[in-house]
Amino acid sequence: MNIINSLKWRYATKKFDPTKTISAAQIDLLKKSFNLMATSFGLQPIKMVVIQNKELQEEFVKFCFYQRQVADASHLLVLCIENDITTEAIHAYFDLEKEIRGTSEEIISKFRNQLIEMYKNKTLKEKQISAVNQAYIALGNLITVCAIEKIDACPMEGFVPEKIDELLNLPAQNLKSVLLMPVGFRAEDDFMSTMKKVRKPLNETVIEIS
Repeated sequence: MNIINSLKWRYATKKFDPTKTISAAQIDLLKKSFNLMATSFGLQPIKMVVIQNKELQEEFVKFCFYQRQVADASHLLVLCIENDITTEAIHAYFDLEKEIRGTSEEIISKFRNQLIEMYKNKTLKEKQISAVNQAYIALGNLITVCAIEKIDACPMEGFVPEKIDELLNLPAQNLKSVLLMPVGFRAEDDFMSTMKKVRKPLNETVIEIS
């Protein structure tokens, strides 16, 4: 299928088939795709927790306003942000760049110091908002990857982050949950799967300037 047909096929899956499981290769693809997502300055202040544990997934239901997708999906992806973008994290990024690209400190030192100063002048809230925005970029790209690979997914904001953080012990890892995405395969009786997409005409959503 081409990309448009894949996006037409995709929908926010309301009912997963709990008997079907995504292959290890497909999960590996999603993990690698996540790691390649665009982030501001390449700092990657986001992480993804991959859960394939039915007992744990069942625990999520009560913290997700009883949406069964989190339990019935093959896997549950939890997109998180780091609580803070620290000077140490910035140093770690540039040290990794030197290791991977062989870039000299002389070349990168000015940019390294500029980023350190930039983030020193940001409030914690500003840094977290920026990281959340980057998590949404990753989510959007993951949705497209899933569509191309014929993996069903349901992007979710409807959950209680504090409870999910507690359930996964995220504060101990300096993380906060911001988005969920159950992935798997749609149930045959999910009534939403056969419904036509409701979208505005293209000329109402795209503005062309020549």
